[in-house]
Amino acid sequence: MKEINQTLELLNNRRTLRSYSSKKIADEDKQKIIKAAMRAPTGSNMMMYSIIEVDDPEKKATLVKTCNNLHFIEKAPLVLIFAADMQRTYDYYEKSGAKEMVAEMGLEYERPLEGDLLVASCDALIAAHTACIAAESMGIGSCYIGDILEHTEVHREMFKLPRWVLPITMLVFGYPKRSNKPLHLSPRFDQKYIHFKNEYKQLSKEEFDDMYKDVQISNYRPGAINLGQHFYMDFISTVFVKEINRSSKIMVDEWMKEED
Repeated sequence: MKEINQTLELLNNRRTLRSYSSKKIADEDKQKIIKAAMRAPTGSNMMMYSIIEVDDPEKKATLVKTCNNLHFIEKAPLVLIFAADMQRTYDYYEKSGAKEMVAEMGLEYERPLEGDLLVASCDALIAAHTACIAAESMGIGSCYIGDILEHTEVHREMFKLPRWVLPITMLVFGYPKRSNKPLHLSPRFDQKYIHFKNEYKQLSKEEFDDMYKDVQISNYRPGAINLGQHFYMDFISTVFVKEINRSSKIMVDEWMKEED
């Protein structure tokens, strides 16, 4: 009998959970999730991310409002924000006298740039998904909340985020409610349209038609006559997408601005 690979079973059957039972997550299990996240791969072992746990009821209620009225955030037993963080690294540099050292050497003291932001964002996301899978292994479901990218002014003030700390994603966790309904896994595209060897491949119209053949939309957006047009109209007309782009520009501009 072939032995079941439990890790692959876990990964292949993971699904987003947005409704939780009243069961609390024990502090011991919470620590297991966070410690697992902190063992995630990280660029040069710098751990350029921070994890902010939100358990203040008022702050959770505010997150509901700033994250498109997702009320399950307020009910989730555990809420973690994963932030790209170069502030801690640069605070350490400055407290170590790095700025004075490079001045004596006649060099320019360089601030974090685009690459640092991308690496720190990767660190944060890798840690987040490690936490997600760790929780899943303990029977604790989760949901990613990309809306944490919205309303940057509110979130920066609410969590006292300095210049080089940007919230990249938020995960909410909880135990599933008991249900007799079968698990429903969201479909994925065929592997041949995602996995390429040695070089990238742009798809033809026929390949796109095949890739989306199982996607059913009952009513297209006004003006759209096919699925691609519908998705485009749906994307550009969505209020939260516009807000994510507005807030993201502010965050990146702030990160990249020259020193005052």
